[in-house]
Amino acid sequence: MTDTYTQLVNSGPGRTIARRLGLPQPAVLRRYRPGEKLASAPVLVLGGGSGADSVAGALLDWDLDVRRHAAPKEKLAAIILVLDGLTRPEDLSAPLLAAGAALRGLVPGGRVVTISRPAAASDAPELAAARQGVDGILRSLAKELRAGATANGILLGDGVGAVSPSALGTLRFFLSGRSAFVDGQFLAVSSDAGPAPQHWDAPLAGKVAVVTGAARGIGAAIARTLHRDGATVIAVDVPAAGDALAAVANEVRGTALQLDITREDAGERIIEHAVQRHGRLDIVVHNAGITRDKLLANMDAARWDSVIAVNIAAQLRINDALLAADSFRESPRIISVASTSGIAGNRGQTNYAASKAAVVGMVRSTAPLLAAHGGTVNAVAPGFIETEMTAKIPFATREVARRLNSLQQGGRPSDVAEAIAFFASGPAAGVTGQVLRVCGQNLVGA
Repeated sequence: MTDTYTQLVNSGPGRTIARRLGLPQPAVLRRYRPGEKLASAPVLVLGGGSGADSVAGALLDWDLDVRRHAAPKEKLAAIILVLDGLTRPEDLSAPLLAAGAALRGLVPGGRVVTISRPAAASDAPELAAARQGVDGILRSLAKELRAGATANGILLGDGVGAVSPSALGTLRFFLSGRSAFVDGQFLAVSSDAGPAPQHWDAPLAGKVAVVTGAARGIGAAIARTLHRDGATVIAVDVPAAGDALAAVANEVRGTALQLDITREDAGERIIEHAVQRHGRLDIVVHNAGITRDKLLANMDAARWDSVIAVNIAAQLRINDALLAADSFRESPRIISVASTSGIAGNRGQTNYAASKAAVVGMVRSTAPLLAAHGGTVNAVAPGFIETEMTAKIPFATREVARRLNSLQQGGRPSDVAEAIAFFASGPAAGVTGQVLRVCGQNLVGA
């Protein structure tokens, strides 16, 4: 669905009118295109110590133009704040004020990324205060940026260096157009795992991926994106969606599996199809989901039970089958689609919010079960995404929902798909049990 307002205020006359009236002016976001240049201008790396030096060196290896100090009025594609060596709150002053002085040079669609360590209960109070301070800084800065720029953070686990494979893979994701609708968010890197792909434009080459709910909308976008990144895709949806499912499967040169995922044997059938048709299974994306909205006072068992059955109970059964299967053992990946409704709640969606909050809990508890096989499980929580479903929302409500985030617009299905493709990739091997909100930093619950 097209956001006509965003198109209008980015035209000459529309831009002028919006400025004069003080109306929101959402920018056209810088989204990923294969072969894109990671940065169109110099990248500024701030911070003292060996971590900042190492990050600067890694960026040079990517053929980026790197600065350690910004020249007056210099245009910058990104500002990276390496704060992994903080010991007290006073340590924040120098790098943050230097970043502030450079922000006016950030180009449209620019990026700010922090690299720090999370506060822990075992930390000394002064250390915990410094580390937790980065959280408030990053989320506030993301709300200050304009022209489609975003700010996101990387949290390094114990013993994980700033240039570990997954830290660099996450940094590359945040710097690229793949993260266009991800804003004000943190991803934790818990291990040094994560080999770089042979080709950054095809990080899933040789992998076999299952996508449920693939016949349309976000599911179809996920199938297309995984195919673009090199994966062989098995598109799964209910038999009633057979024609649309076949069209998607043909488009991505994959195979279609008509299946009701609430069947008791759904997991076994998915595994059987993957092994018989493609010889392996590497990635499973739980995208299928339904809504049956009603205020709780008016909720009936059919609405409640159907949402729970599709959105979470089916995933749990399929995951049980995956965890028991010998064919799902080689660095497997599971990615679930949650929702910001499961994080912040939403009026009339107690059943849907319950199911999506349950997905978050499932992901966190499943992570250690996959760790023994070098696997990961993560979730993506979309906010307002432009789909056929959101197009049916009344006009005024839809316009408000679009603007209630830092980027002042709705996301696209491809934005959700890009985050899922990152979690499926080798460079994300050190990221597990995480929930990444793809919501443009929704102003409620973000």
